[in-house]
Amino acid sequence: MNLRHLEAVSAARRLGSISKAAQSMNLSQPAITQGIAKVEAQLGHQLLDRQPGGVQPTRAGQLMAERTDRALGYISRGGQSVRRAARLPPLPHIERRITYGHLRTLTTVDQAGSFALASGLTGLSEPALHRSARDLEQLLGLLLLTRQGRTVQPTPAATVLLRFARLAFAELRAGLDELAALRVEGAGQVTLGTLPMAQSILVPRVLSRFSRVYPTARIGVVEGPYSDLLAGLRSGQVDLLIGALRDPAPVTDIRQEALFTDDPVIVGRASHPLSGQPNLDFACLLGFPWIIATTAAPARRLWEAMFAERGLAVPQRFIETNSLVISRGMMLEDDWLTLMSRDQFAFERRAGLLVEIARATEVPRRQLGLTVRADWRPTQLQSAFVDMFRAITEEWNSGKPMDGKPFRYA
Repeated sequence: MNLRHLEAVSAARRLGSISKAAQSMNLSQPAITQGIAKVEAQLGHQLLDRQPGGVQPTRAGQLMAERTDRALGYISRGGQSVRRAARLPPLPHIERRITYGHLRTLTTVDQAGSFALASGLTGLSEPALHRSARDLEQLLGLLLLTRQGRTVQPTPAATVLLRFARLAFAELRAGLDELAALRVEGAGQVTLGTLPMAQSILVPRVLSRFSRVYPTARIGVVEGPYSDLLAGLRSGQVDLLIGALRDPAPVTDIRQEALFTDDPVIVGRASHPLSGQPNLDFACLLGFPWIIATTAAPARRLWEAMFAERGLAVPQRFIETNSLVISRGMMLEDDWLTLMSRDQFAFERRAGLLVEIARATEVPRRQLGLTVRADWRPTQLQSAFVDMFRAITEEWNSGKPMDGKPFRYA
């Protein structure tokens, strides 16, 4: 995609005239006209309605121009941020100097780890990628890529710029999705990151209903540690996170929305010695091995607080993991204990494999819900997904049946 052609559409939309757009961009009117025609042909949509008194954006033009403005804003912020950090003066209209090709080279080399592999991904020659990278470095006055052994690694400046580049690409992808939705209702993509909470029943149920309502939608689900998913969210590679919220939020550029409260319980295998014991003495828990979340996870703090509020030291035998698969396997193998949401072991409970030993605490501790970027502007499809998730969690909280299927753990 040619960012200058897209900017021309945005400028013409804003100023109401191709001649004024050409003047604002320091280009000739024929060049602007030709650029707009090219991008319209590429996108397959008329973006501007030519009239005797000027131009008016079509619906497609309005949507694409708004996404273009946001993309160019991210490019400007990224470029000026890395120059400011290096104590270099700002470059006027830096977003017009950094090209789509520059950013594609940077992101692809970072993804691939070498120019050779990036060449295979882009279809461009290695010399062309090297030239593009050098051009961007010379433009910014900064080193962006360094060779370490057989790999190419981003410098700290490049890491900052990469985040804004990916946010810009996310805006352009969103614009393309919005154009596709003008032709096919429900077209577009939603990419969600899921944390361990509610993966067994709630998220699959939301995905199933959403897919029925929007059969043409592309839905991607990404699992991983919170830190990785948060990085993906902040760079636009993930649209929203579903799972346990952080208190306080780890960064200021995200927004968290609590939708339901998790009441974690102590879980073990059905034949566990503590299974079925009424009025469990928590001191008995010290004699068994535990599977616990890693230090940064809210579940880890809850596990520690569960013993502290009873004046007990935490058990000394434990294994740290955030993997539900490993946790389930270990509990079925031996007398391991862990903390889980009831949702997380619903199927094993129904099968008689795992049981609830006791409630972890009388007061629910974990807030679960959605995490999005503070400046996220969802597409219509993404907004529909969020609305549906809110509606289903409301049904979840009330215990009302959904699609004739009540929310039950057993």
